[in-house]
Amino acid sequence: MQGLLQYFNLVEGCITLINAFQIQNNFSYDWIVRTRVDGYWNAPLAPDNFLPNDHYLVPSGSRYGGCNDRLGIGNLKTSQIALSRLSLIPQLDAAGIRQVNSETSFKAQLATQGVKFLENRLPFCIVSKHKFKFPPKGLPVASMSSAGPLSGAYCRPCTPICAGPCADDIMAILPVGFSRIDGGNGTVHLCDSHGEWESGWENDFDRFAGEKLAELRKRVTELKFEKCVKDFDEMKKRTVNWDAPAAKQICGIGLRR
Repeated sequence: MQGLLQYFNLVEGCITLINAFQIQNNFSYDWIVRTRVDGYWNAPLAPDNFLPNDHYLVPSGSRYGGCNDRLGIGNLKTSQIALSRLSLIPQLDAAGIRQVNSETSFKAQLATQGVKFLENRLPFCIVSKHKFKFPPKGLPVASMSSAGPLSGAYCRPCTPICAGPCADDIMAILPVGFSRIDGGNGTVHLCDSHGEWESGWENDFDRFAGEKLAELRKRVTELKFEKCVKDFDEMKKRTVNWDAPAAKQICGIGLRR
């Protein structure tokens, strides 16, 4: 529960940053895209995902009894409601919505505030080192090389153990309103994620991710502490507000190998 509240507080903190930046620069955002830094995208975000008439867009699949909250797109009005994960809890409690997970809470939050949402398949997944049993009884992990779209499902670089009809059969078993990845026709390839990332995953990633991302991966792998600190300090100069630990602390944690 404590972790969930911290997550809600982190998401709602975006509103403070958005409002402060608008006031400081005397403008208003037309659209706000909330995403995650641990996402991998294998295609651009299409313009038709920006919906009219105060509708909010979320990814399909991975609903876990509610509404996939791993990405959201809306105008300023709907986004401020969607991002109010912490402050709207009393209203959910008054509506009798208690002891629910993040996705169920998110769906109820939109419903109680009168925000209509639409789902769409989106070309990204959440890169994870978590371990899950295979075959998946509840939570599938897709290969990052899947054609997708994966719509925010967990993924990792792997040699797929199950693809084509095999993956389609597993998806058919998983609950539609819970952990199923919306897809089919061979677009989802599954990993055996019960252990660590497989040896040689770097070569697999470089093959499907392309030359540009492969070069970035190699650069991070070879990154030294001093260069890491310098890069963070340069990035800090380009930000309006920097609410994060010192560069040395970030690099010290991130470069532990």
